[in-house]
Amino acid sequence: MSAPPRTSDHASARRIAGLLGPTMSAVLISESPLVQPRLYDAQIPPVVYLSGVLLFLGGLAVLRAHHRWARDWTALVTLAGWAMLALGLVRMFAASQYNQAAAGTSATAFMILEGALLVVGLTLTYQGYRRER
Repeated sequence: MSAPPRTSDHASARRIAGLLGPTMSAVLISESPLVQPRLYDAQIPPVVYLSGVLLFLGGLAVLRAHHRWARDWTALVTLAGWAMLALGLVRMFAASQYNQAAAGTSATAFMILEGALLVVGLTLTYQGYRRER
């Protein structure tokens, strides 16, 4: 069986980016300490576990629909899928330890990470909704 044409790879990546980009952006902005400074003050392991299940499921869905490494923006879709899958597993199998590690991390480190992830989310949003050339 031959590989599907490159255009279908891009179409698949655009469909996923159109969902993943706005979702990442909205989640990151809404959970930002600038928007909700006390959101994670009372985080408990069962909630960390549940978020892990959702991340794992989302990452698996992304990778089942698009698992291609290319030298263009579509690699961000695959990378996001793998990151979601890995983070979901960590949160599922080590919810308490994840909670402790997150509590010991500085707010500056979180802001830097969230800023980088927001750039990825906005890039995916742009690629998912831009006009075809």
